[in-house]
Amino acid sequence: MVMLPLTVLISTSIVPGTPFRFSFLDSLYDAQYQNEARTGRVFSIFTFLAIFVACIGLLGLASFAVEQRTKEIGIRKVLGASVRSLVLMLSSEFARWVALANLIAWPLAYYLMTQWLKSFVYRTGIGVLPFLLSALIVLGVAALTVGYHAVRSAVAKPVDSLRYE
Repeated sequence: MVMLPLTVLISTSIVPGTPFRFSFLDSLYDAQYQNEARTGRVFSIFTFLAIFVACIGLLGLASFAVEQRTKEIGIRKVLGASVRSLVLMLSSEFARWVALANLIAWPLAYYLMTQWLKSFVYRTGIGVLPFLLSALIVLGVAALTVGYHAVRSAVAKPVDSLRYE
């Protein structure tokens, strides 16, 4: 009589004719989290693409807004407005829209993140810090994007802007 290992006996007694297959638990977990890592990389790529397209759109919108307000900026400079006040005036308009976009996006992001986190065994809560940090980063990027055109138009000679049309 030939002695077979216990695993072969169990495998052939439950499903005859099928070979015994095994895997380690850590490799199963690794495969599961590889999918999450791959999804994270894809989302990161598309996030940077979306930010790039949004910055280009914001740059074009800021250029258009400054172009439309060239005479107003020139008159304000002649009447004694400082470069700082002109930059704040031009940037505050865009900052309001960016803040409104954040307020609209936060509930949607919170809902999607909680739904995603429900799929994990060990759950964690979402705090306020990621939302505030993202708002500060977005406002900073918008300020840099709009600030270029605002500073350029604020330091321009008022004579050139008034003679523009």
